[in-house]
Amino acid sequence: MKARTTSGQELYFIRSAHESSDLARGYPIAVASAIILSTTAIFIRYLTQTYNMPALVLAFWRDSFVALTMLIALAILCPRLLRTERRHVGYLVAYGLLLTMFNSFWTLSVSFNGAAVSTVLVYSSAAFTALLGKWLLKERLGWAKVVTIAGCLGGCVLVSGALEPGAWQANLTGILTGTLSGLWYAGYSLMGRSASQRGLNPWTTLLYTFAFATCFLLLLNLFLGRFLPGAAVRPVDLLWLGKATWGWFVLFLLAAGPTVAGFGLYNVSLGYLPSSVANLILTLEPTFTAAIAYLVLGEHLNGIQIAGSLLILGGVVFLRVYESRHITQVPITPQTSTPCASPQLPAPHTRRHTPSVR
Repeated sequence: MKARTTSGQELYFIRSAHESSDLARGYPIAVASAIILSTTAIFIRYLTQTYNMPALVLAFWRDSFVALTMLIALAILCPRLLRTERRHVGYLVAYGLLLTMFNSFWTLSVSFNGAAVSTVLVYSSAAFTALLGKWLLKERLGWAKVVTIAGCLGGCVLVSGALEPGAWQANLTGILTGTLSGLWYAGYSLMGRSASQRGLNPWTTLLYTFAFATCFLLLLNLFLGRFLPGAAVRPVDLLWLGKATWGWFVLFLLAAGPTVAGFGLYNVSLGYLPSSVANLILTLEPTFTAAIAYLVLGEHLNGIQIAGSLLILGGVVFLRVYESRHITQVPITPQTSTPCASPQLPAPHTRRHTPSVR
Protein backbone atom coordinates (compact mmCIF):
# COMPACT_ATOMS: atom_id res chain seq x y z
CA MET A 1 0.00 0.00 0.00
CA LYS A 2 2.81 2.39 0.88
CA ALA A 3 4.63 1.61 -2.36
CA ARG A 4 1.45 2.20 -4.33
CA THR A 5 0.90 5.55 -2.61
CA THR A 6 4.48 6.60 -3.28
CA SER A 7 4.14 5.60 -6.92
CA GLY A 8 0.93 7.61 -7.21
CA GLN A 9 2.58 10.68 -5.70
CA GLU A 10 5.50 10.38 -8.12
CA LEU A 11 3.09 10.11 -11.06
CA TYR A 12 1.21 13.16 -9.79
CA PHE A 13 4.38 15.25 -9.66
CA ILE A 14 5.42 14.04 -13.12
CA ARG A 15 2.05 15.00 -14.55
CA SER A 16 2.12 18.35 -12.78
CA ALA A 17 5.61 19.12 -14.09
CA HIS A 18 4.55 18.05 -17.59
CA GLU A 19 1.49 20.35 -17.60
CA SER A 20 3.38 23.24 -16.00
CA SER A 21 6.11 22.97 -18.63
CA ASP A 22 3.53 23.08 -21.43
CA LEU A 23 1.91 26.20 -19.97
CA ALA A 24 5.27 27.91 -19.49
CA ARG A 25 6.15 27.29 -23.12
CA GLY A 26 2.73 27.75 -24.70
CA TYR A 27 1.71 31.11 -23.26
CA PRO A 28 4.76 33.14 -24.41
CA ILE A 29 4.53 31.57 -27.88
CA ALA A 30 0.82 32.39 -28.18
CA VAL A 31 1.36 35.98 -26.97
CA ALA A 32 4.22 36.42 -29.46
CA SER A 33 1.88 35.14 -32.17
CA ALA A 34 -0.75 37.74 -31.22
CA ILE A 35 1.83 40.55 -31.27
CA ILE A 36 3.15 39.56 -34.69
CA LEU A 37 -0.29 38.97 -36.21
CA SER A 38 -1.41 42.39 -34.98
CA THR A 39 0.89 44.01 -37.56
CA THR A 40 -1.03 42.33 -40.37
CA ALA A 41 -3.75 45.00 -40.37
CA ILE A 42 -1.11 47.73 -40.84
CA PHE A 43 0.21 46.07 -44.01
CA ILE A 44 -3.28 45.34 -45.37
CA ARG A 45 -4.47 48.88 -44.69
CA TYR A 46 -1.50 50.29 -46.57
CA LEU A 47 -2.11 48.07 -49.61
CA THR A 48 -5.86 48.65 -49.77
CA GLN A 49 -5.59 52.42 -49.27
CA THR A 50 -2.55 53.07 -51.44
CA TYR A 51 -3.33 50.71 -54.32
CA ASN A 52 -7.09 50.03 -53.81
CA MET A 53 -6.24 46.33 -54.01
CA PRO A 54 -9.30 44.02 -53.93
CA ALA A 55 -9.39 42.05 -50.71
CA LEU A 56 -9.68 38.54 -52.16
CA VAL A 57 -6.94 39.27 -54.67
CA LEU A 58 -4.75 40.42 -51.79
CA ALA A 59 -5.64 37.26 -49.86
CA PHE A 60 -4.68 35.10 -52.85
CA TRP A 61 -1.23 36.66 -53.23
CA ARG A 62 -0.69 36.72 -49.48
CA ASP A 63 -1.32 32.97 -49.24
CA SER A 64 0.78 32.36 -52.36
CA PHE A 65 3.79 34.17 -50.92
CA VAL A 66 3.35 32.40 -47.58
CA ALA A 67 3.43 29.00 -49.29
CA LEU A 68 6.43 30.04 -51.39
CA THR A 69 8.30 31.39 -48.36
CA MET A 70 7.65 28.22 -46.38
CA LEU A 71 8.69 26.05 -49.31
CA ILE A 72 12.05 27.82 -49.66
CA ALA A 73 12.68 27.99 -45.90
CA LEU A 74 11.95 24.32 -45.29
CA ALA A 75 13.91 23.22 -48.36
CA ILE A 76 16.98 25.01 -46.97
CA LEU A 77 16.61 24.45 -43.23
CA CYS A 78 14.80 21.14 -42.91
CA PRO A 79 13.90 19.27 -46.15
CA ARG A 80 12.30 16.40 -44.23
CA LEU A 81 9.42 18.71 -43.23
CA LEU A 82 8.42 19.07 -46.89
CA ARG A 83 7.15 15.51 -46.81
CA THR A 84 3.97 14.34 -45.17
CA GLU A 85 2.30 10.97 -45.01
CA ARG A 86 -0.31 10.25 -47.66
CA ARG A 87 -2.93 9.59 -44.99
CA HIS A 88 -2.68 13.23 -43.89
CA VAL A 89 -3.23 14.79 -47.33
CA GLY A 90 -7.02 14.78 -47.19
CA TYR A 91 -6.90 16.27 -43.71
CA LEU A 92 -4.58 19.07 -44.87
CA VAL A 93 -6.84 19.81 -47.86
CA ALA A 94 -9.78 20.22 -45.46
CA TYR A 95 -7.60 22.41 -43.22
CA GLY A 96 -6.72 24.59 -46.22
CA LEU A 97 -10.39 24.86 -47.14
CA LEU A 98 -11.18 26.06 -43.61
CA LEU A 99 -8.48 28.72 -43.93
CA THR A 100 -9.96 29.79 -47.28
CA MET A 101 -13.46 30.05 -45.83
CA PHE A 102 -12.22 32.11 -42.89
CA ASN A 103 -10.34 34.53 -45.16
CA SER A 104 -13.32 34.83 -47.50
CA PHE A 105 -15.98 35.37 -44.83
CA TRP A 106 -13.75 37.79 -42.95
CA THR A 107 -13.34 39.84 -46.13
CA LEU A 108 -17.07 39.76 -46.85
CA SER A 109 -17.81 40.75 -43.25
CA VAL A 110 -15.60 43.81 -43.54
CA SER A 111 -17.36 44.68 -46.79
CA PHE A 112 -20.85 44.35 -45.28
CA ASN A 113 -20.29 45.61 -41.74
CA GLY A 114 -17.21 47.81 -41.68
CA ALA A 115 -14.10 47.25 -39.62
CA ALA A 116 -15.49 47.81 -36.10
CA VAL A 117 -18.47 45.45 -36.22
CA SER A 118 -16.62 42.78 -38.22
CA THR A 119 -13.78 42.78 -35.68
CA VAL A 120 -16.19 42.12 -32.83
CA LEU A 121 -17.96 39.38 -34.77
CA VAL A 122 -14.78 37.56 -35.78
CA TYR A 123 -13.64 37.42 -32.17
CA SER A 124 -16.78 35.52 -31.32
CA SER A 125 -14.42 32.69 -32.33
CA ALA A 126 -13.20 32.63 -28.72
CA ALA A 127 -16.61 31.41 -27.57
CA PHE A 128 -17.03 29.08 -30.56
CA THR A 129 -13.57 27.56 -29.98
CA ALA A 130 -14.20 26.92 -26.29
CA LEU A 131 -17.59 25.31 -26.93
CA LEU A 132 -16.49 23.25 -29.94
CA GLY A 133 -13.24 22.31 -28.18
CA LYS A 134 -15.22 20.85 -25.31
CA TRP A 135 -17.51 18.98 -27.70
CA LEU A 136 -15.00 17.72 -30.27
CA LEU A 137 -11.64 17.58 -28.44
CA LYS A 138 -12.94 16.99 -24.91
CA GLU A 139 -11.23 20.13 -23.59
CA ARG A 140 -12.27 21.55 -20.24
CA LEU A 141 -14.74 24.44 -20.09
CA GLY A 142 -14.64 25.60 -16.49
CA TRP A 143 -15.84 28.83 -14.96
CA ALA A 144 -12.44 30.46 -15.48
CA LYS A 145 -12.69 30.08 -19.27
CA VAL A 146 -16.28 31.33 -19.25
CA VAL A 147 -15.21 34.45 -17.33
CA THR A 148 -12.25 34.98 -19.67
CA ILE A 149 -14.45 34.55 -22.76
CA ALA A 150 -16.85 37.19 -21.47
CA GLY A 151 -14.00 39.55 -20.62
CA CYS A 152 -12.20 39.14 -23.94
CA LEU A 153 -15.37 39.57 -26.01
CA GLY A 154 -16.32 42.62 -23.96
CA GLY A 155 -12.84 44.05 -24.43
CA CYS A 156 -13.02 43.48 -28.19
CA VAL A 157 -16.30 45.40 -28.30
CA LEU A 158 -14.71 48.35 -26.48
CA VAL A 159 -11.45 48.38 -28.45
CA SER A 160 -13.14 48.13 -31.85
CA GLY A 161 -15.47 51.05 -31.08
CA ALA A 162 -18.58 48.97 -31.68
CA LEU A 163 -20.42 50.85 -28.94
CA GLU A 164 -20.83 53.82 -31.27
CA PRO A 165 -24.55 54.36 -31.98
CA GLY A 166 -24.30 53.73 -35.72
CA ALA A 167 -21.79 50.89 -35.64
CA TRP A 168 -24.38 48.11 -35.60
CA GLN A 169 -26.54 49.47 -38.41
CA ALA A 170 -25.88 46.42 -40.54
CA ASN A 171 -28.34 44.08 -42.22
CA LEU A 172 -29.02 40.50 -41.23
CA THR A 173 -26.77 39.22 -44.04
CA GLY A 174 -23.85 41.24 -42.72
CA ILE A 175 -24.29 40.07 -39.13
CA LEU A 176 -24.64 36.45 -40.26
CA THR A 177 -21.53 36.72 -42.45
CA GLY A 178 -19.52 38.22 -39.60
CA THR A 179 -20.64 35.57 -37.14
CA LEU A 180 -19.73 32.84 -39.63
CA SER A 181 -16.25 34.36 -39.97
CA GLY A 182 -15.83 33.79 -36.23
CA LEU A 183 -17.10 30.23 -36.61
CA TRP A 184 -14.62 29.49 -39.43
CA TYR A 185 -11.81 31.00 -37.35
CA ALA A 186 -12.77 28.70 -34.49
CA GLY A 187 -12.66 25.80 -36.92
CA TYR A 188 -9.16 26.80 -37.96
CA SER A 189 -8.04 26.81 -34.31
CA LEU A 190 -9.54 23.38 -33.65
CA MET A 191 -7.95 21.94 -36.78
CA GLY A 192 -4.59 23.25 -35.60
CA ARG A 193 -5.01 21.54 -32.26
CA SER A 194 -6.13 18.33 -33.97
CA ALA A 195 -3.10 18.49 -36.30
CA SER A 196 -0.83 18.71 -33.27
CA GLN A 197 -2.49 15.66 -31.73
CA ARG A 198 -1.99 13.79 -35.02
CA GLY A 199 1.75 14.42 -34.74
CA LEU A 200 1.91 16.82 -37.71
CA ASN A 201 4.73 19.34 -37.50
CA PRO A 202 3.28 22.89 -37.27
CA TRP A 203 5.58 24.22 -40.01
CA THR A 204 4.63 21.41 -42.39
CA THR A 205 1.00 22.10 -41.59
CA LEU A 206 1.48 25.80 -42.31
CA LEU A 207 3.04 25.07 -45.70
CA TYR A 208 0.32 22.72 -46.90
CA THR A 209 -2.68 24.63 -45.52
CA PHE A 210 -1.60 27.88 -47.18
CA ALA A 211 -0.72 26.06 -50.41
CA PHE A 212 -4.17 24.48 -50.60
CA ALA A 213 -5.80 27.79 -49.56
CA THR A 214 -3.97 29.47 -52.45
CA CYS A 215 -5.54 27.00 -54.86
CA PHE A 216 -9.02 27.53 -53.42
CA LEU A 217 -8.68 31.34 -53.49
CA LEU A 218 -7.50 31.19 -57.10
CA LEU A 219 -10.65 29.26 -58.01
CA LEU A 220 -12.82 31.75 -56.11
CA ASN A 221 -11.28 34.70 -57.94
CA LEU A 222 -11.44 33.09 -61.38
CA PHE A 223 -14.92 31.56 -61.25
CA LEU A 224 -16.85 33.57 -58.64
CA GLY A 225 -15.15 36.95 -59.01
CA ARG A 226 -18.21 38.55 -60.59
CA PHE A 227 -20.38 37.63 -57.62
CA LEU A 228 -18.07 38.25 -54.68
CA PRO A 229 -17.11 41.73 -53.47
CA GLY A 230 -13.38 42.29 -53.39
CA ALA A 231 -12.60 39.52 -55.88
CA ALA A 232 -11.03 39.62 -59.34
CA VAL A 233 -13.79 40.52 -61.81
CA ARG A 234 -11.49 39.58 -64.71
CA PRO A 235 -8.51 37.22 -64.69
CA VAL A 236 -6.21 40.17 -65.41
CA ASP A 237 -7.27 41.70 -62.08
CA LEU A 238 -5.14 39.09 -60.35
CA LEU A 239 -2.17 41.21 -61.46
CA TRP A 240 -3.71 44.27 -59.82
CA LEU A 241 -0.40 45.77 -58.67
CA GLY A 242 1.04 45.62 -62.18
CA LYS A 243 4.44 47.30 -62.24
CA ALA A 244 4.16 48.72 -58.73
CA THR A 245 7.39 47.19 -57.42
CA TRP A 246 7.04 48.69 -53.97
CA GLY A 247 3.50 47.34 -53.67
CA TRP A 248 4.67 43.82 -54.51
CA PHE A 249 7.47 44.18 -51.96
CA VAL A 250 5.06 45.23 -49.21
CA LEU A 251 2.76 42.34 -50.13
CA PHE A 252 5.68 39.91 -49.88
CA LEU A 253 6.64 41.38 -46.49
CA LEU A 254 3.06 40.86 -45.33
CA ALA A 255 3.31 37.19 -46.22
CA ALA A 256 6.88 36.42 -45.19
CA GLY A 257 6.73 38.45 -41.96
CA PRO A 258 3.55 38.65 -39.87
CA THR A 259 1.69 35.86 -41.67
CA VAL A 260 4.38 33.15 -41.63
CA ALA A 261 5.71 34.03 -38.19
CA GLY A 262 2.29 34.79 -36.69
CA PHE A 263 0.41 31.74 -37.95
CA GLY A 264 3.49 29.55 -37.51
CA LEU A 265 3.90 30.47 -33.84
CA TYR A 266 0.16 30.11 -33.31
CA ASN A 267 0.31 26.56 -34.71
CA VAL A 268 3.30 25.87 -32.44
CA SER A 269 1.39 27.14 -29.38
CA LEU A 270 -1.44 24.70 -30.16
CA GLY A 271 1.03 21.90 -29.44
CA TYR A 272 1.26 23.09 -25.83
CA LEU A 273 -2.11 24.70 -25.09
CA PRO A 274 -5.75 23.70 -25.56
CA SER A 275 -7.20 25.41 -28.65
CA SER A 276 -9.66 27.38 -26.50
CA VAL A 277 -6.81 28.87 -24.41
CA ALA A 278 -4.66 29.68 -27.45
CA ASN A 279 -7.59 31.36 -29.18
CA LEU A 280 -8.40 33.40 -26.09
CA ILE A 281 -4.81 34.62 -25.93
CA LEU A 282 -5.09 35.65 -29.58
CA THR A 283 -7.83 38.11 -28.61
CA LEU A 284 -4.90 40.27 -27.51
CA GLU A 285 -4.40 41.01 -31.21
CA PRO A 286 -6.81 44.01 -31.49
CA THR A 287 -5.17 45.59 -28.45
CA PHE A 288 -1.69 45.25 -29.96
CA THR A 289 -3.01 46.47 -33.32
CA ALA A 290 -4.39 49.60 -31.68
CA ALA A 291 -1.05 50.25 -29.96
CA ILE A 292 0.93 49.78 -33.18
CA ALA A 293 -1.51 51.98 -35.08
CA TYR A 294 -0.95 54.68 -32.46
CA LEU A 295 2.84 54.47 -32.84
CA VAL A 296 3.01 54.03 -36.62
CA LEU A 297 -0.12 55.73 -37.98
CA GLY A 298 -0.76 58.26 -35.23
CA GLU A 299 -4.17 56.82 -34.33
CA HIS A 300 -5.18 57.59 -30.75
CA LEU A 301 -6.96 55.40 -28.22
CA ASN A 302 -9.81 56.94 -26.28
CA GLY A 303 -10.69 56.08 -22.70
CA ILE A 304 -13.17 53.35 -23.66
CA GLN A 305 -10.63 51.66 -25.93
CA ILE A 306 -7.98 51.75 -23.20
CA ALA A 307 -10.47 50.16 -20.81
CA GLY A 308 -11.18 47.44 -23.37
CA SER A 309 -7.47 46.76 -23.80
CA LEU A 310 -7.03 46.37 -20.05
CA LEU A 311 -10.07 44.06 -19.92
CA ILE A 312 -8.56 41.75 -22.57
CA LEU A 313 -5.12 41.79 -20.97
CA GLY A 314 -6.62 41.14 -17.55
CA GLY A 315 -8.64 38.21 -18.86
CA VAL A 316 -5.62 36.49 -20.41
CA VAL A 317 -3.45 37.08 -17.32
CA PHE A 318 -6.23 35.74 -15.09
CA LEU A 319 -6.55 32.57 -17.19
CA ARG A 320 -2.77 32.09 -17.15
CA VAL A 321 -2.63 32.32 -13.35
CA TYR A 322 -5.67 30.09 -12.90
CA GLU A 323 -4.42 27.39 -15.29
CA SER A 324 -1.00 27.34 -13.64
CA ARG A 325 -2.58 26.77 -10.21
CA HIS A 326 -5.13 24.20 -11.34
CA ILE A 327 -3.11 21.92 -13.57
CA THR A 328 -5.11 19.16 -15.17
CA GLN A 329 -4.04 15.65 -14.26
CA VAL A 330 -4.03 13.58 -17.45
CA PRO A 331 -2.47 10.20 -18.25
CA ILE A 332 0.96 10.46 -19.83
CA THR A 333 0.93 9.08 -23.36
CA PRO A 334 3.72 8.32 -25.80
CA GLN A 335 4.88 11.34 -27.81
CA THR A 336 4.52 10.99 -31.56
CA SER A 337 5.86 14.19 -33.05
CA THR A 338 8.38 14.31 -35.86
CA PRO A 339 10.68 17.16 -34.88
CA CYS A 340 13.34 18.49 -37.16
CA ALA A 341 16.93 18.61 -36.04
CA SER A 342 17.17 22.24 -37.12
CA PRO A 343 17.02 24.58 -34.11
CA GLN A 344 15.40 27.30 -36.20
CA LEU A 345 12.20 25.29 -36.62
CA PRO A 346 10.79 24.27 -33.24
CA ALA A 347 8.35 21.38 -33.30
CA PRO A 348 6.42 20.87 -30.10
CA HIS A 349 5.49 17.48 -28.82
CA THR A 350 1.90 16.39 -28.90
CA ARG A 351 -0.23 15.42 -25.98
CA ARG A 352 -3.66 13.91 -25.69
CA HIS A 353 -6.45 15.36 -23.60
CA THR A 354 -8.97 13.33 -21.69
CA PRO A 355 -12.06 14.66 -19.97
CA SER A 356 -11.36 15.71 -16.42
CA VAL A 357 -13.37 14.02 -13.70
CA ARG A 358 -14.75 16.37 -11.08
